[in-house]
Parts: sequence; C-alpha cells; structure tokens
Amino acid sequence: MRFAWDDLGNDSNQPDEESDLDRDFPLGDGTADTDGTVVCPYCGEANVIALDPGSGDAQDYVEDCQVCCQPWRVSVHYRNDGSAVVRAVALDD
Repeated sequence: MRFAWDDLGNDSNQPDEESDLDRDFPLGDGTADTDGTVVCPYCGEANVIALDPGSGDAQDYVEDCQVCCQPWRVSVHYRNDGSAVVRAVALDD
C-alpha cells in the first residue's frame, strides 16, 4: 500500500519502501487475525484478546484473565493465510 506522501522527499539511494513493508509485515495483506478467543485455565471463562500480527508469526507473552485476573502464558502462531492459532496456559505450568 502506498500513500500520496510516500514520494515526498524520497531519495533514490534509499531501499524500496515496499520491500521494507514486506519484510516488517509478512502477513501484511490486511487479512491477519487481530483478535482471538481463549479459555482461562483457572476460571474456565472465555476471553477475547487482541492480537498483533505485526509482532511476528510466532509470539509468546503473559496476559491476565479479564475475569479472574490470573496470569496466563499466551502463545500465538500465525498461519500463512493470516489465521491465528491462540493458546493460553496457566503461568505456573
């Protein structure tokens, strides 16, 4: 995707901006999942969590349950089609 201001001040010695975007956002066609649903391993409640496809195709981080506030270890893996596989396990497992 290009914007009108992309060509302003563009130095011909700089690398092609399109290739930079492809490298930085490999799922960048706009179809990658940006939310997912996980079940809390502590209280069993479903939680919808925000996902960030720009952070890479494999992610691991800690997030708290929106219901019982217990911490989970969240794993997100993006498939080639942009769909996300999301898993939450108890932090102390």
